[in-house]
Amino acid sequence: MKHSIIFAILALLFISCSNELTFEDRYFEKKTTLPCNENCPQITVKIPFAKDVPVVADSINKKIFSVLKGIIYFGEKPYPSTDYKGLLDSFIGSYETVQKDFPEDTFGWEGKIEGRVIYQSDSILNIEINHYTFTGGAHGYQGLRSLIFNPDTGKSIPNDQLFKDKNAFKAFAEKKFRTKYNIPENKSINATGFQFEDDKFQLPLNIFYTDKGLLLHYNQYEAASYADGPKDLFLTFNEVNNYLIRK
Repeated sequence: MKHSIIFAILALLFISCSNELTFEDRYFEKKTTLPCNENCPQITVKIPFAKDVPVVADSINKKIFSVLKGIIYFGEKPYPSTDYKGLLDSFIGSYETVQKDFPEDTFGWEGKIEGRVIYQSDSILNIEINHYTFTGGAHGYQGLRSLIFNPDTGKSIPNDQLFKDKNAFKAFAEKKFRTKYNIPENKSINATGFQFEDDKFQLPLNIFYTDKGLLLHYNQYEAASYADGPKDLFLTFNEVNNYLIRK
């Protein structure tokens, strides 16, 4: 009898554990097949791949792939690729087409994308995508993307759904932003050199959850010039808890 009870408990524990969302890192790489001596074009991708809860994991994995399709491309629109191998093949294929058409150009394309789970709670799953791509020109483009999910459903949570009152939070964040970057309260938000659209403060496109609070991250060009680089504003949970729907 005791053995049966122990077995039943272990079986329940196994079922419970098997229904927990987990992640494994997956790595993809593609290099050009054209001859090259240095700066040989290549692209690498390392992403967290969700598993063990099929419907939830599938939703998360599809969203991550969709975001990377918006990062890894050359031309006017994303590649029609349906998997990472095809996506990387298309990127390097674009380079090889350009190189064959303009053999005198010696620039080397590059892509490096790395994703990781940076925050996970009962109500929030936050994945960071750190990306850099170069396809010629004066410089490449580097940025951070924040993907926020409901861990129970795998559905994306837009920034608008993070706050009880987005406008109230934006007003609070603007005060903190002005304080950090020494922007006088009676001056416009762009008075000291920022480049917010229409000279009005806006929340960034990417908000990250950390163990201690929220990181508001403005990528290059989002609020300032390329030369000024990205801008950040960190707010502790003690400061923002009253604004948050999910923690």
